[in-house]
Amino acid sequence: MDYKHSGVDIEAGYKSVELMKKHVQQTMRPEVLTGLGGFSGAFSMEKFKNMEKPTLVSGTDGVGTKLKLAFLLDKHDTIGIDCVAMCVNDIACAGGEPLFFLDYIACGKNFPEKIATIVSGVAEGCKQSGAALIGGETAEMPGFYPEDEYDLAGFAVGVVDEKDIIAGKDVAAGDLLIGMASSGVHSNGFSLVRKIFPMDRQTLDTYHEALGKTLGEALLAPTKIYVKALRSVKEAGVCIKACSHITGGGFYENVPRMLPEGKHAVIEKGSYEVPAIFGMLAREGQVEEKMMYNTYNMGIGMVLAVDAQDASQAMEAIRAAGEIPYLIGRIEDGEKGVTLC
Repeated sequence: MDYKHSGVDIEAGYKSVELMKKHVQQTMRPEVLTGLGGFSGAFSMEKFKNMEKPTLVSGTDGVGTKLKLAFLLDKHDTIGIDCVAMCVNDIACAGGEPLFFLDYIACGKNFPEKIATIVSGVAEGCKQSGAALIGGETAEMPGFYPEDEYDLAGFAVGVVDEKDIIAGKDVAAGDLLIGMASSGVHSNGFSLVRKIFPMDRQTLDTYHEALGKTLGEALLAPTKIYVKALRSVKEAGVCIKACSHITGGGFYENVPRMLPEGKHAVIEKGSYEVPAIFGMLAREGQVEEKMMYNTYNMGIGMVLAVDAQDASQAMEAIRAAGEIPYLIGRIEDGEKGVTLC
């Protein structure tokens, strides 16, 4: 008896590393001091000494049950973008610049080509956010996961000068709220998605005119990464007073998190176009409107509060970064929370 006969193929692990190297190399930054395959990743902080008070910010997350759709459709090249997005968007939301990322893949059986495809998506997400993929782990766990399934999670570290942390403390009545368009469902609420739509190839491969693609393609659309857009706003000289990444819990849970006590956000639902996928979810699942806004991003993946006189400049900077901004609401005095009208 040996390890391979117990279900763990060490040679497959070596092959996976070799296949993923070309993807990882494309994410490198000058500060990376180690190569892939070591026991740890090293990243120099020399470049950030000029900050008054350099502060590390971090984020960790996974993709959740969106992975089930990737399994059904046997499509694994974009799910890594979702994993990176969920981590780096949180860092950018605090004003931070993502520096590096590490991934963790646990699988029932290591198919090297599949693992390399997953990592290609992780690398793409890192390139979109400017983070280096400096390490990770692939754990083959027979008997714990089915052979054709896996889990994917990640961890990111960024840096921000303490004075530039977006904390929401200066939000004032009269500030305007700008929303950045999402690509669809992103990576939250898929347990409900899987209850609403039958999870079979026929359903997922069906083309819908309203979506302009198949249902599976719409649901697997990778999460938007907003790092460059938020950086563009900052470089335009606009102060982002508060920022909220609209993830699980939708508007009702996430928008209040960016507000100080005594400030209330008012968001106008008709101020932007809600993507068709959310209408389908609501109709097919008979989901009440408030629950939709309490579960999904409803077409807005990031919300920021800026001074009213800076709103036009901020929106121009977002467009210049390739994202779509909408003026979606305002800040008022009142109990901390959000009203959708």
